[in-house]
Amino acid sequence: MTAHSLQVADYIMIVDDNPANLKLLEDMLLQEGREAHCFLSGGMALAAAIKNHPRLFLLDINMPEMNGYDLCERLKSIRELSEIPVIFLSALNGIEDKIKAFRCGAVDYLSKPFQFEEVHARVETHLKLHDLQRALQRQNEHLETAVAARTVELSRAIEQLQVLDRSKSEFLRLISHEFRTPLNGLLGAGDILMEELSAAATADGVRGLYERSRQRILSILDDALLLAEIDVSGNGFKTGPVLLSLVRDRAIESAVEFAKDRCVTIPPVAPDRSFVIADQDLLVRALRAILETAVKFARRGSSLQLSLDLVCDTRRVIVETHGLQIAGSALAKFFEIFAIAEPITAGGGDLGLAAPLAYRIVSLFGGSVSIANRDHPPGTRLTISLRDATSQG
Repeated sequence: MTAHSLQVADYIMIVDDNPANLKLLEDMLLQEGREAHCFLSGGMALAAAIKNHPRLFLLDINMPEMNGYDLCERLKSIRELSEIPVIFLSALNGIEDKIKAFRCGAVDYLSKPFQFEEVHARVETHLKLHDLQRALQRQNEHLETAVAARTVELSRAIEQLQVLDRSKSEFLRLISHEFRTPLNGLLGAGDILMEELSAAATADGVRGLYERSRQRILSILDDALLLAEIDVSGNGFKTGPVLLSLVRDRAIESAVEFAKDRCVTIPPVAPDRSFVIADQDLLVRALRAILETAVKFARRGSSLQLSLDLVCDTRRVIVETHGLQIAGSALAKFFEIFAIAEPITAGGGDLGLAAPLAYRIVSLFGGSVSIANRDHPPGTRLTISLRDATSQG
């Protein structure tokens, strides 16, 4: 039985084989407004306490049949009575007697002859302490119940989130398949129409417009699905040391046609042996997105400038352009997904999901992506910051 459910009567039980001592203690307690139940033997007191639990025991030590030590041990062995405080009464003042009393489970010791002030002080002190202990125990039980209930709620919420995550992943795969199937048919029909166009129509730029639109649709679809996968999987992607120059070269190779179509050059960069913490394929995707974003800011006929440096424990890939700058109001939301539909460059046109995708990918590795305008010559500077693998070891 817990302290919360334990029914305790508002009385003090006194056990002493001397009627005069019982009368004296009873009168002292009555003067303080305390009810007392008196017993001449341990056996009678024990039976009465089991039926009607007191708030405190006052036990004489030297009693026939069952002395105070034995009675105290019996009380402490009964779960319903074990927490009720016991104060021993005795004319025995030796240190061994007191030690034995405390070992039996007593909380205090009153020496005979009794002094009213001492009896009052010790009784009131232990009643208050016991009340505080019971209140604390009730509070702990309440907290344990609340924590247990909250734990169950959180477990259920986690299970629901796991179900939602699985459903979201399955939904994304389904949408990807269902979207690509009719899209492939539409693009296939478009390819056939492009082949049937006359040379004059091709010269008018219809084929170029179609190809750019085709690539944009596929790119946004791929980027959106990867962004969703990152949101679902989170830290599920594996990371480790990656050779940065290898990632850079792969990204340049995949972005070079995009740049060529816009008459922008991505020059080769000298090899180096720096390693960063990342997932190689994802980092290639992120750097390619940054390169293609930079191309959109570059002036036709210009070249991007790529450089690598090390600042403290951070490896930086810096991509600089000559050409357009970004309005100050657009810098703060440059990497936000919902900025996709807003024209950010001075020349108009939006940037798609490339910048938000690069930002999300690099964030998975504990890195960052930033953008700033440069003045001499006018242009932009995109910077990818990654944890240096050598310093991490």
